[in-house]
Amino acid sequence: MSRILSRPNKSLLRANVGNFLTRTITGILFVIVVIASVIWKQIVFSSLFLVVTMAGLLEFYRIAGNNNSRAVKVLGVTAGLVLYVTAALVANGLAGIRILVINVAVCPLILIYSLFRRTSVPFSDVSVILLGVLYVTLPFALFNFFFNPVMAPGGFYYELVLGFFAVMWINDTAAYLVGMGVGKHPLFKRISPKKTWEGSIGGLIFGIITAWVLSRFFIRLTLPQWVIYAVIIMVTGTLGDLVESMLKRSHRLKDSGKILPGHGGILDRFDGVLMAVPFTFLYLLYVFGVY
Repeated sequence: MSRILSRPNKSLLRANVGNFLTRTITGILFVIVVIASVIWKQIVFSSLFLVVTMAGLLEFYRIAGNNNSRAVKVLGVTAGLVLYVTAALVANGLAGIRILVINVAVCPLILIYSLFRRTSVPFSDVSVILLGVLYVTLPFALFNFFFNPVMAPGGFYYELVLGFFAVMWINDTAAYLVGMGVGKHPLFKRISPKKTWEGSIGGLIFGIITAWVLSRFFIRLTLPQWVIYAVIIMVTGTLGDLVESMLKRSHRLKDSGKILPGHGGILDRFDGVLMAVPFTFLYLLYVFGVY
């Protein structure tokens, strides 16, 4: 009898170990690729995140595209491509800022195109298309400007992007480990029952320590500025995680995709980034004296 009962347990154990190894290997490769693109050249980073943006948009429209998903994907990805590429060209100094004006015509053109489509819910489709562009593309497009927020000639501040990811990853890891160890009080039970206040506080503490370490090596920001930068990343990143969980829960999905073995989809991996980038970008503009 004990042998019979032990077989499923062994199978489950092997499955868990296999999933852990897959997740670990994928995570290590993912970190290496991202860090290499950040440090190497800005154009490399922009090219990598162009792929990330397109994959993220396809995931979003597959989830939220309703019955007309093909048309929604084509229009949404096209609009997202225009926004991202124009922003990347400007951020890399390959085009003047006036090229961004092209994006002003995107919404009217989508509405005009919708006039000629036979669908019972044209404005619902347009809403999904524009939401995808704002939710997925805009943050990734703004990310290109972190290397040089004030567009100064010859500026290349990779430490701002590297610090962003360092804080985000360490906060996520610490929050998970602390939450697993001592977490008892749910942070937002309705959306994500496994997240706890204890885990979030633990992640916040380790994130602030990370900011202190970054301030010792990268003096572009002062210690107080690094700490504020980190807190904004962690707070808005956690909210971004919850927003993406809300999206999946509303469509009864566990993961947004399967492109990253052991980690799910692009939206699963970058959920915190999508919410944190706009707020941290505004903060960097303030720090560098733009307003």
